[in-house]
Amino acid sequence: MNIFVYADESGVFDRIHNDVFVFGGLIFLGNDERDEGQRRYRSVEKVQRRAGAARGHREMKAIYLTNKEKSSMFRAMNPYHRFGVVVNQQNVLTNIFENKKSKQRFLDYVFKRGLKSALQNMLIRQEIKAEDVENIYVFMDEHTTATDGRYELGESLESEFKTGTYNQTWNRFFPPLSPGMKAVQLQLKDSCQDSLVRAADITANKLYYAATSKQYDLVRGHIDFLALP
Repeated sequence: MNIFVYADESGVFDRIHNDVFVFGGLIFLGNDERDEGQRRYRSVEKVQRRAGAARGHREMKAIYLTNKEKSSMFRAMNPYHRFGVVVNQQNVLTNIFENKKSKQRFLDYVFKRGLKSALQNMLIRQEIKAEDVENIYVFMDEHTTATDGRYELGESLESEFKTGTYNQTWNRFFPPLSPGMKAVQLQLKDSCQDSLVRAADITANKLYYAATSKQYDLVRGHIDFLALP
């Protein structure tokens, strides 16, 4: 079985002006579920577009939609698994914000933790079996990570899910999620060209609103999310 992950971010990673940063997205089990989700989301986008949503804008991103329109787009993905991670920026070590490299590495770690937590929960609920996973394909909005940082994130995801990781500080080896899988692939996508990346944008925005307004009841049961640090 192939697992398809679509993800985006919401908020700005800048603790001086922002308290919360979020990753959010969707997980599809197999090609058929992914294709079905894509058709479903595109259909709802067409209905919203005909009703006047995001008028004057090329794509239907959360920033261009009303709350009612965003809620409709969010509900369209109810049949599928949504995940996310909330970063409480005031709890993040100050030195992480000192340069772009340390910020990107931290955000890569955050994303990896959020995705791993969601997949582990799916394993616990027996929605997936580790031995059945052949490949994991991760698609992120191309603005989410720098192009030169794509390879580091890709390697980090592969270590976490396919080969395992070793912590030198604790002298411990952490086994992979699914050691028998073939590959973990990361691809950056233009949200204009991919409806499921836009669906991930809506998911991230919903979680961001819940986090900033401290109304987590809005997403509990709808998004499998983790709070860090």
